[in-house]
Amino acid sequence: MSSTSNEYEVYWPRSPRQTQLKPLAKRLESFEGKTIVFVWDYVYRGDEVFALLEEGLKERYPSLCFVSWREFGNIHGTGPNERGVVGSFPKRFKELGVDAVIAGMAC
Repeated sequence: MSSTSNEYEVYWPRSPRQTQLKPLAKRLESFEGKTIVFVWDYVYRGDEVFALLEEGLKERYPSLCFVSWREFGNIHGTGPNERGVVGSFPKRFKELGVDAVIAGMAC
């Protein structure tokens, strides 16, 4: 700052964006014949909510299949291997033929 000016040099505290936005996955046109996996962090009543969701969706889409949250267990705070558990999702989802994921409750 000069002594005769009220101008200051400033710096924007935010760094340039490090990651680029990625397009969202294409939405399913229908649930008919699809497989949906439930994953849960055990924070809220997912066992109850998922049972109700499954029941309601099965009524509407009889050919819909589900993979239980029990397949993956607690996805939050799974110890030192939490990243490994969550990181294994793409491979496991492919192995299980998963078309969509419903994650809850406080993920």
